[in-house]
Amino acid sequence: MTLIGNTIVRAVMAVVMTVTLAFAAPGARADSHLMPAPQLGEDGLHKQPWFLESFLDLGEDMAEAEAQGKQLMIIWEQRGCPYCKRMHEVNLRIPRIVDTLVRDFSVIQLNLWGDREVTDFDGEVLSEKKLANKWRVMFTPTIQFFPPSVTEMAGQSGVDGEVVRIPGYFKPFHFYFLLRYAKSGGYITEPDFQRWLSGKGDQLQERGIKYDLDADELPQGLPADM
Repeated sequence: MTLIGNTIVRAVMAVVMTVTLAFAAPGARADSHLMPAPQLGEDGLHKQPWFLESFLDLGEDMAEAEAQGKQLMIIWEQRGCPYCKRMHEVNLRIPRIVDTLVRDFSVIQLNLWGDREVTDFDGEVLSEKKLANKWRVMFTPTIQFFPPSVTEMAGQSGVDGEVVRIPGYFKPFHFYFLLRYAKSGGYITEPDFQRWLSGKGDQLQERGIKYDLDADELPQGLPADM
């Protein structure tokens, strides 16, 4: 083979390798530091061992969370949802994110098209899919956060009492700080999450910490107080 031929072969192989890496599945990354990959349940949804197993009486679940110093969080998913899969395979395998969820939240997974009976905070009992309709949940994943105290709900339906709602998938950086935003009550002083997050970005820059909003991991050296 000629010198030109060898050069062309090497160039083609380089392009193939680049494309392969670019489209590699999340599991193809070096994942020795990640949590175990999630398993699919019989309902077609990915499961986490720390999801709250309950009778889906949301008022009782909130009271239990409050007693533990946690906040109630609901994740809506559906079978075949690609961004739900991405959330489980990327975000929910990062130890710092999982540690934050386990420490600060009681997390309930609901099925957008499910038939399990759920008792809304206002006492109405209805199926998951009817609750999704009542709460105007249209996309998956959709994440809802509720007040840290049962008294703050004051018998309202979840759609009226929620404090933060995010429809769609967030990359790890946004996802992690969304948890901090909800738990710290950042929504009270700054209802705009993106504006609140911009302030956190400024703090990281002041500390000399580089971050990539599109990365599938959290910034190296992320301070413990953030």
